[in-house]
Amino acid sequence: MGRAGAAQRAQSARVHPDTTFHFPQSGADVITTDSSKCPLPGSSEQAPSHAAAVPVTETHYRDGRFEERPAALAGEVPIALEYNGVSHAVMLATPEDLEDFALGFSIAEGIVEDPGEIYGVEVQPSSRGITVAIELASGAFARLKDRRRTLVGRTGCGICGAENLDHVLRPLPALAGQGPRIRPQALSAALAALVSAQRLQKQTGAVHGAAWSDLPGTAELVREDVGRHNALDKLIGAVVRGKVHQRPGFVVVTSRASIEMVQKATCIATTLAAVSAPTRLAAQVAHDCGLTLVGFARGSEFSVYSHPWRLTPATE
Repeated sequence: MGRAGAAQRAQSARVHPDTTFHFPQSGADVITTDSSKCPLPGSSEQAPSHAAAVPVTETHYRDGRFEERPAALAGEVPIALEYNGVSHAVMLATPEDLEDFALGFSIAEGIVEDPGEIYGVEVQPSSRGITVAIELASGAFARLKDRRRTLVGRTGCGICGAENLDHVLRPLPALAGQGPRIRPQALSAALAALVSAQRLQKQTGAVHGAAWSDLPGTAELVREDVGRHNALDKLIGAVVRGKVHQRPGFVVVTSRASIEMVQKATCIATTLAAVSAPTRLAAQVAHDCGLTLVGFARGSEFSVYSHPWRLTPATE
């Protein structure tokens, strides 16, 4: 899929948040690789299934006894993001909700300014991993080439491939004075709802979650991934696609709040609540851009590190 394909798609199927995503059928146009040089475990006969959760048998020890029992392990697959045929990033991620991942990553990284700049997405599995081929409008692709970077990182690595400090501390939306006020009990309810809705976490115990909550604390959208950044990218894609962020709400995550989480959250929310601590840089960036940053949100307790005015007392 080169520029000609992008132009043709733009004329016939140019869409905005309603972009159509095409998943290849078995044996369709997929990337093939020579696995003989460095075969993956279990890949000698056929390509892996790329499942989000894989059933296994584990040997469990308790109270002096061993027993074999069924279990599930979280899928962790190399996901290569390509823009107009050019490789941009390789992430280790959970192989589901990849269309949301493509859109959310593109928005959070500033690759597109509007969902309509993405003409289409194709998910192409292979024996080595999954390629997500994204077709961009020419203007977005030109901007990408101006600031292109390559991220080959560990699970959910967010900025390890940034070329300079300007790419790390990039401009963010000015959120000061904007956004809804949130009652403390809504934060508690949203986090409880997120944990309850984490299907993969219940199966595997190995994934992070991110949720969009309405003001009463209902987790309206939930996404999971082995990488915390990936989970938030997937949530951003789902929220933008459904235009959910046009209604008042906030974001909750089951991880710590690093600077990348703060930067990504500003794309859709004015408040980010995390179950663990923020970093110093994350708190500073949140303060500077106007984001309310909440950490150690567990049960009925939490700590606020920037712009606490958005958190209203329960008696108000």
